[in-house]
Amino acid sequence: MYKNDKTEDRGIFPVSRRRFVQGLATGGALAALEWGGLRAFGEAAPHTPPTLSGKHFELTIDTLPVNYTGKRSVATAVNGSVPGPILRWKEGDSITIAVTNRLKEPTSIHWHSIRLPSDMDGVPGLSFSGIAPGETFHYRFPVVQNGTAWYHSHSRFQEQLGLIGAIIIEPRHKDPIEFDREYVVFLSDWTDTNPEILFNNLKEQSNYYNYHRLTLPDFISEAKRNGLRRTISDRLMWAKMNMSPMDILDVTGSTYTYLLNGNNPTTNWTGLFKSGERIRLRFINGSSMTAFDVRIPGLSMTVVQADGNDTEPVKVDEFRIAVAETYDVIVQPRDDAAYTIFAQSQDRSGYARGTLASRMGMTAAVPAMDPVPMRTMMAMGMPMGNMKGMKMGGMEGMNMSGVDGMTKKDMSAPNGNSENKEQDMSGMDMGGQSMSGMNMGNQSMEEMDMGSHPAKHDMATKPPEMQGMAGMEMGNSTGTIPFPQPGPNTMPIMSMSMAEMKRAEAKLKPSNPVKLHTGPQIDNVPMEVTERLNDPGIGLENNGRRVLTYADLRARYRGVDGRPPTREIELHLTGNMERFIWGFNGEKFSSAEPIHMKLGERIRIVLVNDTMMEHPIHLHGLWSELENGHGAFNPYKHTINVKPAERVSYLVSADTPGHWAFHCHLLYHMEAGMFRTVVVS
Repeated sequence: MYKNDKTEDRGIFPVSRRRFVQGLATGGALAALEWGGLRAFGEAAPHTPPTLSGKHFELTIDTLPVNYTGKRSVATAVNGSVPGPILRWKEGDSITIAVTNRLKEPTSIHWHSIRLPSDMDGVPGLSFSGIAPGETFHYRFPVVQNGTAWYHSHSRFQEQLGLIGAIIIEPRHKDPIEFDREYVVFLSDWTDTNPEILFNNLKEQSNYYNYHRLTLPDFISEAKRNGLRRTISDRLMWAKMNMSPMDILDVTGSTYTYLLNGNNPTTNWTGLFKSGERIRLRFINGSSMTAFDVRIPGLSMTVVQADGNDTEPVKVDEFRIAVAETYDVIVQPRDDAAYTIFAQSQDRSGYARGTLASRMGMTAAVPAMDPVPMRTMMAMGMPMGNMKGMKMGGMEGMNMSGVDGMTKKDMSAPNGNSENKEQDMSGMDMGGQSMSGMNMGNQSMEEMDMGSHPAKHDMATKPPEMQGMAGMEMGNSTGTIPFPQPGPNTMPIMSMSMAEMKRAEAKLKPSNPVKLHTGPQIDNVPMEVTERLNDPGIGLENNGRRVLTYADLRARYRGVDGRPPTREIELHLTGNMERFIWGFNGEKFSSAEPIHMKLGERIRIVLVNDTMMEHPIHLHGLWSELENGHGAFNPYKHTINVKPAERVSYLVSADTPGHWAFHCHLLYHMEAGMFRTVVVS
């Protein structure tokens, strides 16, 4: 009989023999720590991770007694904090980070989304050997980008145990995003269960932590809505797939406590403001398995950055943040009040919560969680008659904004989020502005300092190929030197007309379609897949709030690599839910060959999700330019969330050599096989 620790502790269910033995083991381990009367981390007042600034950082990884649930446990902390300290860097600086391992096992830190040499990326067995117990490893690299980022361990399940933290990178020049104060809002999920045991539970029974079940009232309600015959047919299909439409997240609030800046909902982290201030909230989803739906009742949010890259402002009431994604938003409270930062898990099994207030001690009401969402036949890739009229992303309706000589228009999203207006594109567009009207602050074109940029492994050297117009940053025409992050001082190496774009697409060497069949590694192959970039995601459709979608994300600055792709790589996200096996193209990492890219290549990656779960896919070392219809202004991302039975494509410039990790950022999916090595050479 499988039950959850936290629920059992409340005395609702009997304790299984397995759980009893597990409890003895955990209790013995904790007793050995000799707690004494010391207060555990998480039992005191609301916690805000400390901020470290400068060019040299010293970080120590060690165990830390914590108590988030009323039960003492042990976390893996950085400098005695969970999350670890906020690291504040400056674009253009060269930094060193000395990481000392005080654990009894090897460890590592991966700098998520940071452009750097591959041997500094921090993936044991791939780019370096890891940090042995008692040793200190020195990370050294120049900072060639700006924005919100984060770091985490890439060693087994240490990320789940708390080895996570935020990074803020200040831009070299004046920040184009105006704000009066800022806060990091770091979301994570915590469990008192040993992650190894949690993983084994999922392998033995994939719905071990999912207590949501369909009931007779659910059946009656669905039959009234869709008809008895269709309802019975749907239920039989779910049964045949050994799946439930209530399978939203693999690990739920039955074992997870959701944290905001390392605080549980009761502790209630608070950030202060003065009326009328523009507050920048840097949201980071540093959880292991949980997507969150975020809103601040009573305040609209203006999204200004996604995954560390500036976007055109989009005003929303709510957004979904997948595991590993970051979103920066601006809010502007105009009264003497308190507002709840509310982040409910995608499956509505719990929430993280904080407060924005004009003075300490103030609180606001915590909203009720939304109804538990249910998957539809769309998750199986079944043709949906009721999808008529829904906008799908596809080339037919692709907005080619950003192509020279054309007018750029926003894609209108079904939630009505888009507020950008038509602008004239006369002249060369440099990040949404013509050269003649380009706002350079107080600097002339000649005065702008290009600064350093990576050149292969010597990333502090500025190659001549990058020196276009005075003060402007660009890549070289072969793409063998890393391209700079798009910004107000960058320019593309190539731009194409609509006709040229079509000719380039016609010459594109397509990937060989992947033919998959059900078997031990694959339990489902959808009948059809679609692009649904205007779809906010399950549980957010038509909820009466303005919800961000991927279609809303338009880069503030034109992409730097304007070359068309010359090759496509099609990858299917596959799995066997019952056996909890995950992979790409029906292969686990242990049996898969690396993905090879030639240095300088421009590639389109096509992801096809053949499973009934969302997968946030992260490519290390290179930017992923999501093809969402905005042409030269497609957003740069480091993590792309792919919905069930969805097809997504993005462009990659293979501009940095090395061995790079490519994986689903759901921690237990990655460990169960959804991981590949990308070799750029």
